[in-house]
Amino acid sequence: MKKSAATRSAAPRRGPTQLLLLFFAAITGLCATAQAQTPHHLWFDRPAEDWERESLPIGNGAMGAAVQGGVTLDILQFNEKTLWTGGPGTREGKYDFGIPADPQTEALTEIRRELNTKGRLTPEYVARKLGRKAEAYGSYQNFGELRLTFPPSGEISGYRRQLDISEAIARVTYSADGVRYTREYLASYPDGVIAIHLKADRAGHINFTAELNIPHNRSAHRSVRQGRIAIRGKLLDNGLAYETQLQVIADGGSLTRTNEGGIRVSDADTATLLLAAATDYAPVYPAYRSTISPHKTVQTRVNRAHRKGWSALRAAHVADHRALFDRVSLHVNELPLAPSAGKQPPRQKTAALFTNIPIDQWLASYGSGNSAADRALEALYFQYGRYLLIASSRSGSLPANLQGVWNNSTTPPWNADYHTNINLQMNYWPAETTNLAETAIPLFDFVDTLHQPGNFAAEKLLGARGWTLFLNTNIWGFTGTIDWPTAFWQPEAGAWLATHYYEHYLFSHDEKFLRERAYPAMKGASLLWLDALVPDPRDGLLVVSPSYSPEHGDFTAGAAMSQQIVSELLRDTLNAALKLGDRAFAQQIEKTLDQLDPGLRIGSWGQLQEWKEDLDHPENKHRHVSQLFAIYPGIRSLPAPLLDAARTSLEARGDAGTGWSRAWKINLWARLGDGDHAHRILSAQLRQSTLPNLWSSHPPFQIDGNLGATAGIAEMLLQSHGQEIHLLPALPAAWPSGAVSGLRARGNTTVDMWWSKGQLQNAHITAYSSGQLKLRLPQNGNFSLRRASDNRIVAQSEGAHIKIFNVQPGESYLLTKANSEVTRK
Repeated sequence: MKKSAATRSAAPRRGPTQLLLLFFAAITGLCATAQAQTPHHLWFDRPAEDWERESLPIGNGAMGAAVQGGVTLDILQFNEKTLWTGGPGTREGKYDFGIPADPQTEALTEIRRELNTKGRLTPEYVARKLGRKAEAYGSYQNFGELRLTFPPSGEISGYRRQLDISEAIARVTYSADGVRYTREYLASYPDGVIAIHLKADRAGHINFTAELNIPHNRSAHRSVRQGRIAIRGKLLDNGLAYETQLQVIADGGSLTRTNEGGIRVSDADTATLLLAAATDYAPVYPAYRSTISPHKTVQTRVNRAHRKGWSALRAAHVADHRALFDRVSLHVNELPLAPSAGKQPPRQKTAALFTNIPIDQWLASYGSGNSAADRALEALYFQYGRYLLIASSRSGSLPANLQGVWNNSTTPPWNADYHTNINLQMNYWPAETTNLAETAIPLFDFVDTLHQPGNFAAEKLLGARGWTLFLNTNIWGFTGTIDWPTAFWQPEAGAWLATHYYEHYLFSHDEKFLRERAYPAMKGASLLWLDALVPDPRDGLLVVSPSYSPEHGDFTAGAAMSQQIVSELLRDTLNAALKLGDRAFAQQIEKTLDQLDPGLRIGSWGQLQEWKEDLDHPENKHRHVSQLFAIYPGIRSLPAPLLDAARTSLEARGDAGTGWSRAWKINLWARLGDGDHAHRILSAQLRQSTLPNLWSSHPPFQIDGNLGATAGIAEMLLQSHGQEIHLLPALPAAWPSGAVSGLRARGNTTVDMWWSKGQLQNAHITAYSSGQLKLRLPQNGNFSLRRASDNRIVAQSEGAHIKIFNVQPGESYLLTKANSEVTRK
């Protein structure tokens, strides 16, 4: 058939575009292969002997459980996030939200006056004046234990207790007396239950007794009927009503009730257990109680899951989890030098090499010389942090607390509460960058509930409008102070939390969210500082007074962290106000910013000062590096002298620290462009601040170290602060080759990258909003950026390392070297 002239002329133009699309497919295939190669499970060759060090966590946001996996006795310790002591209704004392009946503005004025004359005051002195004993503060509670008792058997072989983080399923397998047994455990978000499935490879061999045990600090009314155990009651401390139900379903065999209130399964082919729990808590000030009984909630969930059946419930759970987890892949090991267009790179054996090593042995061998094993463990640790965030923070639940959702105590460390001088914020550092924005919704829901009690904190404690809180809070709207001298005063905590709203907008460009949720929170937090900042008699600039650099030093006026946080909030709010047309408020903020001390000073030995006065000592090794907030998580571009000063401060403080402190330092060194130093601290995190089950240790277990380190790894690979996207900004020498896909950048874009021999090879960028993006390259090279729809080059150079390009929503772009096959064709 003869081609028309139009067809003949169009064909050459389609060729490069088709080739470009094939190249896209190759890059996508490379990332998919990397995802398949990277280990996504951790396992032990024995049951857990220590809850904190060895249990395997599962969770659906509201509920969590720790799998211990014993052979004759398996304990599943479980939690539900709203089960707290303290708060309204507490018998031991009158709960007052941490707010005094009378304003303490006179005491505040006195402290400010003394700081103006003396310069410094001890924490103990200020705490006596401004601190308060917290009455009925409460703590997060262990909900109970599901105990499965199995009959004695012969010699056990092939035992394996595993957590597959890509499917969010824990599994125990072993053989006994010639029978292979398998148990699967999951926490379903779609169905709101924890589910366990037991099976054997021979019919009629499932035998066990199931019991629910509840701690003694509550009343407990137990009923057992039709294969279901129900326990309901109230906490003795505050009268909070709770209920938990366990439905046992046997395929074949029989169910009988035990004299102890348990359920015995005999000679079944398979069995499924469905567990749900709830309380009558509601996040509504001031009563914090719901009119819906926990009985109705729990009954509905268990009945629905029962009707659905194990197979459908499992499939829905895996699909829901993978929809979040699979968005990002990371592989840091040797990869092919170049994927040919349209071809898959050869599959390597990385996963097979390391997934047959128990996690405690794998972790113990880290750094002993097997670099491939070390790289695979680092990639697993990155994804494990994402897994923990998904498991402990889903819409409709409270946000992740100090231990996420997992706690086996009625008196947990630090109440297992929400510390807002960094820990709660750090939990959500990876939410946007690692493509889990939905997991931040519980944070915003929670902070929204703090606005009303936070209004009283602002008025009574600071004599200001707006809202705030201080060092810590609970689920009962606590927004006041406590009386611990070195950890009670953090009035800029509300400002820090409000910046997370704006971050969500920067990553999503969701103007409805900005208008309806972010801006009200940001404006209220900013109002407080328009009132609460005071002139510093030393130079007339506006400062936070009194001000305290977390857990370190004396009280002063204008400590660096306080000033940097307030500055960050006011700049964010100014941008939002201008975007939304609130010009009157924007003018108020501009006036304040013109007079605000930014908290950025270089000291006598080249350091970034922690206090307004040059008080830093070069031998100080304190774990907090609060004066570096502006470096990270701040998002402004800072001039080179300030970055150099931050580097000097970090070097002086050293690499040691607790889990969360090391995690912060990973992010800081990444922002400073030093991938080798960031990687060195990541290595120390794994060797010294990580438990055998990969939970981070403060000590004790504290989840912010996991989540902060995951954010730090993302920050090593992609940064987007300062209105530019920086590709591979802190790539360590230990990661010479690799691929990452699905990372998110500010400006509502997603980025995939492939690098080899320490050099960027290609990047695939998908835009979801229109606008101009500035792309910073990690090395010199003649790169071009082409649009997938028409193969047109869209970038304009601005120096050796910068590309500026306009993007359209829904478009994909490929950054390639000029000598690549796509460009040659």
